[in-house]
Amino acid sequence: MKSFNISAELGKGERLDAFLAKQTKGVSRTKVKKMISQGLVLVNGVIAKPSFQLEGTENVSYSILPINGDSLDLNPENIPLEVLFEDDEIIALNKQAGITVHPGAGKPNGTLANGLLFHFNKLSDVNGNFRPGIVHRLDKDTSGAILIAKNNSAHANLSKQFERRLIKKKYYAIAWGEFRNEKGEIDAPIARGKKDPTSYVVDSKGKEAKTLFQSNLLGHYASEVSFYPETGRTHQIRVHSSSIGNPIFGDEKYGGGISRSRGYIPEVSKKLLKLLQSFRRHALHAEQITFTHPKIKKQMTVTAKLPKDLKMLKKNLGNIHD
Repeated sequence: MKSFNISAELGKGERLDAFLAKQTKGVSRTKVKKMISQGLVLVNGVIAKPSFQLEGTENVSYSILPINGDSLDLNPENIPLEVLFEDDEIIALNKQAGITVHPGAGKPNGTLANGLLFHFNKLSDVNGNFRPGIVHRLDKDTSGAILIAKNNSAHANLSKQFERRLIKKKYYAIAWGEFRNEKGEIDAPIARGKKDPTSYVVDSKGKEAKTLFQSNLLGHYASEVSFYPETGRTHQIRVHSSSIGNPIFGDEKYGGGISRSRGYIPEVSKKLLKLLQSFRRHALHAEQITFTHPKIKKQMTVTAKLPKDLKMLKKNLGNIHD
């Protein structure tokens, strides 16, 4: 499989699939759409829809499917997986931070999907060979509970539950500063960033997004927070938390990174910077997911324990004082 990077300068105002069909001679628009659906096309590093309208400033990276096939076969890899629950229909995992859920352009290996193929014989193929069993996603650096479907019936059922917002999730996070209210709701639409399509912003013209939260002060400079997203927008918790002045600790993209450690007395700034440099991700963990089992129709809650790095961060932040 060959990978390419091109500028979208010549495609200003065009749909992504139409632009790529012109650029990839001999590849049909139907096949281009299949490449996009399998995550083989990225716009500024982010998976985009075939209908994405190009502004002409983007960088488009893509991998072309083999001529003799409409899908790719993933390589099984012995990636350690923590199983929280398993039966004939579903698997619930505690995903470690730093691992991408499924392959995309330029990232064919080392993903959760590769690990799933190694450890499990049966997985749904609704999303093609490139995303076996994958019903929903977590960001690369977000750890925690994720559901996997073993067959297409279970996959369809879980997808419908997500679509109808019947699946409830609880996230644990460590965020900067003290929240104005211990409990509250962030009701703010979210849209893709105009300057950086890999980021998202609160925008009145965006899609509906709502997050409930409950916070407790952690030491003097951070809070531990339980987030309950009512909708499922990309980066929703990270964007919402940042929008009220409390970005997630370690989240460089949304203002919670190294720059946030400045402005305190030198001794405190030094300690905070050291924690950021050692933690090396955003402090967000999918702690619980509640859903209806696709076959027995019983409500279930799966809990993923906090990873060691988050426990240590919590302890260290609680010990920093003026």
